[in-house]
Amino acid sequence: MTARGVSHTRELLRRGELSAVEHTTAVLSAARERDTLDAYVAVAGEEALHAARRADARIRELGADAWRTMPLLGVTVSVKDLLQTRHLPTGRGSLLPNDRPREDAPAVARLRAAGAVVVGKTATSEYGWSASTVSRVAPPTRNPYDPRLTAGGSSGGAAAAVATGLCDAALGTDGSGSIRIPAAFCGVVGYKPSLGRIPYVPNSADRLAHQGPLARTVADAALLAEVMAGPHPADPDSGLGSLDAPRTARALRIGWIEYDGTAGDVRRVTEQARLALVGQGHLVEDVEVRCTHLYPALVDLLAASEAAGARPEDDEWADPGRLEVIRHGRTLGGADVIRAEEVRQNLRATLRTVMDRYDVLAMATVPVEPFAADTVGPPWAADARDLQWLAWAPASYPFNMTGQPALSLPAGLTRAGLPVGVQLVGPVGADDLVVQLAGRLEADLGTPVPPGTRVLEPAIAR
Repeated sequence: MTARGVSHTRELLRRGELSAVEHTTAVLSAARERDTLDAYVAVAGEEALHAARRADARIRELGADAWRTMPLLGVTVSVKDLLQTRHLPTGRGSLLPNDRPREDAPAVARLRAAGAVVVGKTATSEYGWSASTVSRVAPPTRNPYDPRLTAGGSSGGAAAAVATGLCDAALGTDGSGSIRIPAAFCGVVGYKPSLGRIPYVPNSADRLAHQGPLARTVADAALLAEVMAGPHPADPDSGLGSLDAPRTARALRIGWIEYDGTAGDVRRVTEQARLALVGQGHLVEDVEVRCTHLYPALVDLLAASEAAGARPEDDEWADPGRLEVIRHGRTLGGADVIRAEEVRQNLRATLRTVMDRYDVLAMATVPVEPFAADTVGPPWAADARDLQWLAWAPASYPFNMTGQPALSLPAGLTRAGLPVGVQLVGPVGADDLVVQLAGRLEADLGTPVPPGTRVLEPAIAR
């Protein structure tokens, strides 16, 4: 068998119908032998089985009490290859060496402490620069519903692994949509908590990057996030707490955003989510959020950060697309970055005003359908020299710039059988509200049937 999600695995382990060693062995075997989508770049070995044996011993000793302080006991998780791990190499999707010490990032350490078994590292674009999973070190990660298409990115390996049962859940990163975009494209849940809720070490100078879970269900994602949350001394943004008054997920005021260029089939699918929200008794109104120069400001913030960490002597080893971003960053001065920060502050002020009127914002996670697997965007945004590599995902990056919690859950399938995600966004710190509403919406929309083994076979020559 392969993984079917955190809750399902925990129930089988509790009932004694499965051992942690049996489960881990099956997942490792599947990851090595059936990963036709190139979700993994490294699969764990004996250290994972050792963790599984410890889990079984604890279960034998304590029975149901084994999960009381270790809520992920025996559950298999993957870790995106941007994050440091003790037993597995971290390549960061790059040909460049990774000079960081081989030790667990805080979020990884917390997953292990909760009993999770780390089964491998999932694919990413180089340093997570693009919202697809194309790199020079591995084949592109493909979509579980149509392997000709992208899984999204840069946590595409994580989303594909969860969707196809190659782990129970995954840890990803999100600097401009990198959890939510692949979650939407692959039909799973992707949750970007408020900035600092889960510590990010080393954290990024641009203060855009978040860590968060990808999982089969909202409840599974929420459990992982709870395990990983909390202050850490190496992340000054962690543990900041909420800036907003508590809210409850009863009758809410929800602002619905539709971005220009939304595909007709995406609109058709997400309309079902809107109707479900209305059916739950919420007030749903169309809202437009205007903030000028937003995408150019994002580009300048990202490019300046990339350039600051790149040495000219390493250019020949860099991903060609990322190198275009670095080169743009090298043309920027301090005044350019300050102007980009002013745009960010204007966006934060605008959205604070919007969130005074609405409890939650809702929208299609991605307004377009998945594009070709070996590209970084739709045809009009696929040439990195144009610096449009994220312009096709306008619903994702604004909430990295503001630090607001955002969760993508499956809304249904297009006529072509491709997943569509709906995104819920709350005020800074109102993570519980977003998760509660997402769980209720998931109950109405249902969870998609995971793609069968047939679609795991490549649809084109590899």
